[in-house]
Amino acid sequence: MPALNLIPLPRLIADIGGTNARFAWQAGPGAPLMDTQVLQVSDFFRLQDAIRSYLEGIGQGGPGAVAIAIANPITGDQVNMTNADWSFSQAAVKAEFGLHTFRLLNDFTALALALPDLPASELRQVGGTAPVPRSPIALLGAGTGLGVSGLIPVGETAWVPLAGEGGHVTLPAITARERLVMDGLARRYGHASAERLVCGQGLLDTFGLLCQADGIATGSIQNAAAVTEAALKSRHPQAVEALTMFCAVLGTVAGNLALSLGAHGGVYVGGGIVPRLGAWFDSSPFRQRFEDKGRFRPYLAGIPVWVITSEQSPALLGAARSLDAPT
Repeated sequence: MPALNLIPLPRLIADIGGTNARFAWQAGPGAPLMDTQVLQVSDFFRLQDAIRSYLEGIGQGGPGAVAIAIANPITGDQVNMTNADWSFSQAAVKAEFGLHTFRLLNDFTALALALPDLPASELRQVGGTAPVPRSPIALLGAGTGLGVSGLIPVGETAWVPLAGEGGHVTLPAITARERLVMDGLARRYGHASAERLVCGQGLLDTFGLLCQADGIATGSIQNAAAVTEAALKSRHPQAVEALTMFCAVLGTVAGNLALSLGAHGGVYVGGGIVPRLGAWFDSSPFRQRFEDKGRFRPYLAGIPVWVITSEQSPALLGAARSLDAPT
């Protein structure tokens, strides 16, 4: 039997995206997460500076262990964030704080680790029926970027999270207007990935490209939140179309992922954008596009999709649990 790496030391837990850095304190294995705070990534030059600010703010000394879920691929010691300016060496961070353990994992890998224990009160189902027990689970979510992960069952109770970068697959444009946006994103960025449309900046870019194509000025709408507000409250035609396209493409990506993983255990949608859309998302083209796979429509029709509605980032819990994983 593998030994459990239960570290009886105080822990700093973090979930770091391109915009927000969420921190929490954990007294030890199994203890509740406390003193949760959200800091702005752009307010700090380095990860280490944000950690020190958090520790000073809660009046704690140095932790013995740190687990960080981060919106970035983890491919070696050096980390250069995709959607933020932070760059750091894992070994240098560990040495600077004198840590016993420093664990870094992709933010959606951490979120995946938390999925089996999410309560029903923190989930809203969008179509499908019931999950098949001990079947693969898919996870994706849009915020500053587009995160993708999943869980593969191992044995009777264990799960293995997937660490990948599925948000950077090529954008699956289907309609003429989607291809128009895809071409515009390709001109702007070179490669039009799914993330280039299905994220906050992508929503703004899509709105701008649709306005340009229709000869409409974007006016005062200068960020993703303003696009969403213009769509839901003012019914601005191009804003509505941009948000509708966002949900449709997310549905296509989610359906692709469910097919790739055989995700009869269900598909979870997290991130910062979709949960805020509420019931509007449920009636968007998401579910139709999720199932729109020709001969495999019946295969997908029964797969349930849940929107994660947790107030506190479940990725914090997943990062904490990574410290207790078998070694």
